[in-house]
Amino acid sequence: MIFHVHMTVNIPLDLDKTYVDDLKAKEKALSQDLQRQGKWTHIWRIAGKYANISIFNVASAGELHDILMSLPLYPFMQVEVTALCQHYSSIKNEEEAH
Repeated sequence: MIFHVHMTVNIPLDLDKTYVDDLKAKEKALSQDLQRQGKWTHIWRIAGKYANISIFNVASAGELHDILMSLPLYPFMQVEVTALCQHYSSIKNEEEAH
C-alpha cells in the first residue's frame, strides 16, 4: 500500500538542545534505514517549514501506523496520511510509480 504522509514538526523551544539533537540523530538514522528497506520511498522538505512530504510503501495501514509511532520526533509531529492508488491514466504500473 502506498501512502502520502505530510509531517510537520513542532519542537518546543525550551527543550534541552542536547536532547533534541539526539532525537534528530535517531530520527535521521531510522528514516535512512526505512529508505534502504524500501518502505520510505521518497522524502521532500517543505521550503520554509520544519515539515516534509513523504511517500511510504508498506504492507498495510497498520504497518505505517507502527512506523510513524516509532519515529523519535513523533511526539512533536502533526501527521496527515492519505492512502494512494494507481491512477487509471498513469503510463507506469504501480511498482514503477514509486
